[in-house]
Amino acid sequence: MKKPFPFWILGLVGILLIVLVPILYFVPATQAASNDPWSNLPQHPVPVEHKDIVKGDFKTGQDVTRACLECHAEAAEDFMMTTHWTWESREFDVPWRDAAVTIGKINQINNFCIGSQGNENKCMSCHAGYGWEQGRESALSNPENVDCLACHADTGIYGKGAFGNPAEGVDLVASAQSVRLPTRENCGKCHFDGGGGNGVKHGDLDESLYFPGENIDVHMGKLNFQCTDCHVTTEHQVLGRMIADNYTIDPAEQVSCEQCHTDQKHEDERINTHLAAVACQTCHIPALAIQDPTKVYWDWSKAGQEGRVDDHFTYLKIKGEFTYEKNYAPAYIWFNGNNEYRYILGDKIDPEGITYINKPAGTINDPRAKIFPFKIHVAKQPFDAVNLYLLQPITSGKDGFWTNFDWNQAFELAEPITGLKYSGQYDFATTTMYWPTTHMVQPASRALQCDSCHGESGRMDWGALGYPGDPIEWGGRTSK
Repeated sequence: MKKPFPFWILGLVGILLIVLVPILYFVPATQAASNDPWSNLPQHPVPVEHKDIVKGDFKTGQDVTRACLECHAEAAEDFMMTTHWTWESREFDVPWRDAAVTIGKINQINNFCIGSQGNENKCMSCHAGYGWEQGRESALSNPENVDCLACHADTGIYGKGAFGNPAEGVDLVASAQSVRLPTRENCGKCHFDGGGGNGVKHGDLDESLYFPGENIDVHMGKLNFQCTDCHVTTEHQVLGRMIADNYTIDPAEQVSCEQCHTDQKHEDERINTHLAAVACQTCHIPALAIQDPTKVYWDWSKAGQEGRVDDHFTYLKIKGEFTYEKNYAPAYIWFNGNNEYRYILGDKIDPEGITYINKPAGTINDPRAKIFPFKIHVAKQPFDAVNLYLLQPITSGKDGFWTNFDWNQAFELAEPITGLKYSGQYDFATTTMYWPTTHMVQPASRALQCDSCHGESGRMDWGALGYPGDPIEWGGRTSK
């Protein structure tokens, strides 16, 4: 006897068709719409108002974090896996060292405030964690030290103080009740004021970006972008890494214009011929420090001099002599997203030459490299005159340089902390540091024009870039 036909299968097929046909129809439409930049922006969740949720009499920042973890149980563990927490990269094998090294603010130096080791009472006011008075291991191992408020509280209510703890007088209940998605104000508290003040480090990040006009940054000004629109964040992992604190960077961790501007072509085909060799930023960020000046030179050898008047833009006794510039025209070099070299604590230097704290990787023959704009910061900073390596002093706190203005004492205090032996003799050497430029994107009407780069008054150093002269003069293209 034949079995009866299972008519339920027809019902199942019908259901599948109802579900799949719209999906099959929708996928090509989505792909076709991907050329629209707006379709590629992340969708941020609507924040929950916490005013009526958060209760309690918080005495410490850790009290607040414990309350946060009652609902967000995995948030601290997720955050502790990020470089915002560790301030340290993964291990790298570098050609000039026998053993693998890590790079980050936690253990390496720069040519601004030099280094954080031993200076945690000041430096950690920009770390999203508490408890640094207990030491590095204790601070970084305890989930309750994660400072949720640094990234989520209203910055008009909450601020950080010594050793990363809440500033004195902060209302922790009001701060916790104010939490929301991170805003430019949260990110800017550290990134706009990095290196010791407004606009000091980057040049394309400063306090003018809190509430900018479109002629300072078209994305943040005209379109009111928040940092997380480009620096997409998943489980507290923030997309975007800096070559200042890395050696090589996985392209998957990079932020790029192409996240939103996919396959964007210009109406003028002559411009499109440049796309393989010229980064978007080169034409669309013609200048940095548009409203607020940025530091381009720092001379530590002049610090501690008596009888000089302190002025934020020229001289401070605790830090030395400076030069700032406004409307800074970037330098242009080949860049593939990585470092060719990054100074590691203890590397030997030639004090008669220039020491590169970092050196972007890329050449005209590198298929991954493009001509990219950089801010260049030059400094004179201390080195051991016998051992011939850069020194990291203790600047803040008891008996630090900012207290006694005694370099020898500052280096002696640092020796057991950094592990660098101090010979007792020091001098100052010239160093250079490169900062890639990705913010302060201008409206299209302000982008560089042909004669901005080509011709007698063009801003490109074609010889340094590896060209046999201005490509426009010998009929070539600005491509490889």
